[in-house]
Amino acid sequence: MKLHVTHSYFLRLDPKQWKTAKPYPPLGTLYALASLRQRGHDVTFTDTMFAEGPEVVAVALDQEKPDALVIYDDSFNWLTKMCLSTMQEAAFAMIDMARERGLRVVICSSDASDHRERYLARGADAVILGEGEVTLSELADAWQHEAPEWSALPGLATMAGGTLELSEPRPKIRDLDELPRPAWDLIDLAPYEKMWRQTHGRWSLNLVSSRGCPYACSWCAKPIWGNQYAVHSPERMISDLHHLKTRYAVDHIWFCDDIFGLKPEWAGRFADGIAAAGIDIRFMIQTRADSLLRGDVAADLARAGLETAWLGAESGSQKIVDAMNKGVTVGQIYDAVRLLQALDVRVALFLQFGYLGETREDIDLTIRMVTDLLPDEIGVSVSYPLPGTPFYDQVASQLEGKTNWTDSDDLALMYRGTYQPAYYRRLHRYVHKVFQTHRGWRAVKDLVRAPWRFNRGKARSALAVLYYLPAAILDRARLRLLERA
Repeated sequence: MKLHVTHSYFLRLDPKQWKTAKPYPPLGTLYALASLRQRGHDVTFTDTMFAEGPEVVAVALDQEKPDALVIYDDSFNWLTKMCLSTMQEAAFAMIDMARERGLRVVICSSDASDHRERYLARGADAVILGEGEVTLSELADAWQHEAPEWSALPGLATMAGGTLELSEPRPKIRDLDELPRPAWDLIDLAPYEKMWRQTHGRWSLNLVSSRGCPYACSWCAKPIWGNQYAVHSPERMISDLHHLKTRYAVDHIWFCDDIFGLKPEWAGRFADGIAAAGIDIRFMIQTRADSLLRGDVAADLARAGLETAWLGAESGSQKIVDAMNKGVTVGQIYDAVRLLQALDVRVALFLQFGYLGETREDIDLTIRMVTDLLPDEIGVSVSYPLPGTPFYDQVASQLEGKTNWTDSDDLALMYRGTYQPAYYRRLHRYVHKVFQTHRGWRAVKDLVRAPWRFNRGKARSALAVLYYLPAAILDRARLRLLERA
């Protein structure tokens, strides 16, 4: 069967991310392409990452004349997990294009899993629920052979006579090493490399060593893998790393796991394997504070090449961390950050404001955590309710017209928080300015103590205090006014 595969993330439709200029290929889509090809299907691919809009898919459909369109989003990237409305509209437009040409349509994405009826009503023949590679391959087989009972395949949502029908759940893949290597050969990586090198002076690609997360944070949506956790062997990861290093000359890797290096034994084998293979590459991960404090995980990852670790700190208030069901303590966050800093690993903290019950005192504790620890980066957001989470259930009655952010810089508070939405938008700016002010003061102190270690980065950070300090003072005054609004 001839299948045309695409995805619904358009970097140009997300102005913040276009400006950030850190594009990563749709890794989940590349896994799906490899699985279809392994099954013997004729596949073509349109990468929409740099496209102006969904019209590029219409051109490809007319050229390739496939039997079906597959819209398969990258489930490993937080940008697609956020279910942005601009990307949903793009997916709807692609469904329309396929239906106009008489093609079957199947879609696999976090948003389609959450809003399956919307996509089926729009014209999709099927929505894949959960992990998609096996389901997609079996569905393509069934469509190729005109199997009449294809909708009964495990892992599908379909519509019959206006009624939603769900087949049996698809069992998760337990041995991830059985999956073929992502089909990097089917994507043009040149524009990715060009944007990276022109903007950042180096070239980064993405890999994933695991799927799922065994923890149950109240705001974290898991429409694809649920709470199950499976991991590639360290040997498979080292093989894929070697392939990317030798074939594409990458300088850096983002491991986009929800939690990288969860098991101490795995981290040790990974570090040993990297050393034995002679692979010299820096990488970035997302992980948990308590995971880094187990055994020698942090030290093993550091010797393997860990450059940056993003921690989901969320809040400096234990009350809020507990309300989120994070399963960590604020003390563990402090300990993990200081451990990484002692290992010369860059630390970045995800921060989340506006969660239910958060007060000004809780916000102040979070800001204090930032100024106490002075990480290398912070990511600031407001709590975002996604279907299927306990948090969503708590605020569902408050959600009215707006249920999705338009783009990743939307930052709309879609429920009733302690303060008005304008407060949290101002707080976002304020926290960044406080962070930069304190980093600048540290740079000033470093230059006074050791002027022979002068470098441009420290000089820029020190001079930035002249802007960020007065701007932070002004924002603080505005916040106090918004508190009383």
